[in-house]
Amino acid sequence: MARGQQKIQSQQKNAKKAAEKKKSQGADQKTAAKAALVHTCPVCRTQMPDPKTFKQHFESKHPKSPLPPELVDVQA
Repeated sequence: MARGQQKIQSQQKNAKKAAEKKKSQGADQKTAAKAALVHTCPVCRTQMPDPKTFKQHFESKHPKSPLPPELVDVQA
């Protein structure tokens, strides 16, 4: 087993490696999630991943506003 200074160096090296791995994974997931939000509500600027969710949002949150033309033919 490693002792003293060697043990401390090994722990620091492993902590640095784990932090780099965690940082790279977090950024990829966050970027992918943000890229999936492609539809933006023209009233409140909320982003949604698909047209079905977008239409449900628009009908429930903005019932008095006219339906945007891209949602007219979408089946909710």
